[in-house]
Amino acid sequence: MRIRIVDAFTSRPFTGNPAGVCLLPAAPWPDDAWLGQLAAELNHPETAFARPLPGGAGADWEIRWFTPLVEANLCGHATLATVHTLRREGLLTGGPVRFLSRSSGLLTAWAEDGEGGDDGEITLDFPAAPVTGAAVPVGLADALGIPPEAVFRTGALGDLLAVLPDEAAVRALRPDLAAIADLSLREESRGVIVTAAADTAESGYDFVSRFFAPARGIPEDPVTGSAHTALAPYWAARLGRTDALTGLQASGRPGLVKVALHGDRVHLTGRAVTVLEATLRV
Repeated sequence: MRIRIVDAFTSRPFTGNPAGVCLLPAAPWPDDAWLGQLAAELNHPETAFARPLPGGAGADWEIRWFTPLVEANLCGHATLATVHTLRREGLLTGGPVRFLSRSSGLLTAWAEDGEGGDDGEITLDFPAAPVTGAAVPVGLADALGIPPEAVFRTGALGDLLAVLPDEAAVRALRPDLAAIADLSLREESRGVIVTAAADTAESGYDFVSRFFAPARGIPEDPVTGSAHTALAPYWAARLGRTDALTGLQASGRPGLVKVALHGDRVHLTGRAVTVLEATLRV
């Protein structure tokens, strides 16, 4: 069985968010413990496992995602990495590819043709996570090291969204990760998204963000597609437009996510590059 490491939401190796991708045979799922152990062995923010489904199943592949600690309900960058791998393996038919997920329903993706031998962009169709205003949880300001201007909950996504005063504050953030983990467990949240508007209109992006989920085994996620399912409706409302929005996740491995809001769905668009292919021997 082949396993790949793919950098997602980037076109350059060693940037964006790395994901493991394992395409399984058309057979029952391996034991959950094995899936979790392999994800822990790779020690990337997420590892995606996908297995082909028979005709009439309503989807082409079933997909699951694992962090080094737990199974995830939704992951954007590892799904994008999986579509990239399917394209590289010649397993896309030219139309959309449909993934069946256990917690997030049917997810659709499509890959554009590139130019000059390069891979084109990949777009994911994910459920939107509308945000609702909330009181600032006790301890959040101390954990972040700065009081947020506003806090929102993200419904089924399970994150806290904290709005900071400006891009510089997001970039300079050095949170207390142990406190973030404690807060996440107490608030029953996956993690904390921080965001602010881009400093200038000429920057090439509209907003910046970072994402911390230490309680899930991800101290800081480099580029979080799923977080943009909440960032998209928030910034669409704030900026007054629903498409042609671009977010920069300003981690140590930055990446760009193009977002467009379509009713209760969000389109997430980016690129990916394979950096490693190997043979799995266990």
